[in-house]
Amino acid sequence: MIVEEKLYSDIPPTKLRNKEEKFKPAKTNKFWLMIASLFFFNMLQNRFYAFRYSGDENYFNRDETAPTILFAPHCNWWDGIVLYNISHRICHKEIRLMVEELNRFPLLRRGGAYSVCKKSAQSSMQALKYSVDVIGNLNNLLFIFPQGIIRPPHFRPVEFQTGLAYIAQNAVKKYGKVNLIPVGVDYTFFRDNRPEVMVKFGETIKLTDASVNRKEYTHFLAKSLENVCDSLADDISHGAIDDYKILFKQHLKWYRRIEQRLKRIDLPPVSGV
Repeated sequence: MIVEEKLYSDIPPTKLRNKEEKFKPAKTNKFWLMIASLFFFNMLQNRFYAFRYSGDENYFNRDETAPTILFAPHCNWWDGIVLYNISHRICHKEIRLMVEELNRFPLLRRGGAYSVCKKSAQSSMQALKYSVDVIGNLNNLLFIFPQGIIRPPHFRPVEFQTGLAYIAQNAVKKYGKVNLIPVGVDYTFFRDNRPEVMVKFGETIKLTDASVNRKEYTHFLAKSLENVCDSLADDISHGAIDDYKILFKQHLKWYRRIEQRLKRIDLPPVSGV
């Protein structure tokens, strides 16, 4: 008898395990970043037919003198790999990504990941404070999954924990301003037998007032991500992808090339007997 594992839980893994884990910062260098960039890009190319993205002008038109935080939904294992490629191959920045249970994948530190233990508020605080510090280096791009736990695809309503608002507020206190950009990510099939990665950048939100109500601002940011994700879903449902840029697109498999050729053959009508 097959026992189905529970796919989603409202309790973070480190709380479930109830085990204190030592904070581990990111530990990058040029060699490991090069290895990670090649490895993570190859992983996507081996599993997906294409990677399409839209709205990147919102990122490139941001205030480049301010730290930047991008935030996205978290629904499956591929999200971190996708965000890494967004940072390195689209935005051309080093990623800093908060990863729970980093002790299971310690090499991710070499790519820009750092740990967070959600066993208690005090344990989480070290990761939040570290997040504020690392975005002071404008070569770093902080990516956050503000929902705090993995949710099913297209889960609604999008709800955030207050960590993102905390980081944004304290970044304003420390640096005077901060850019926040919602990023919708989805995975879908079009005409190929392999899925595609779909990414959409929302409009940049610039925060300069550290006195905003954290709870209200958290709700505002959650709604902004929900709107971007809904817009991306609408594009997918209507096949409106002509304006999307392509990070990579695979060559058709041999049997798909044969199919395309057969479609171009004009067969004579079959006459009745």
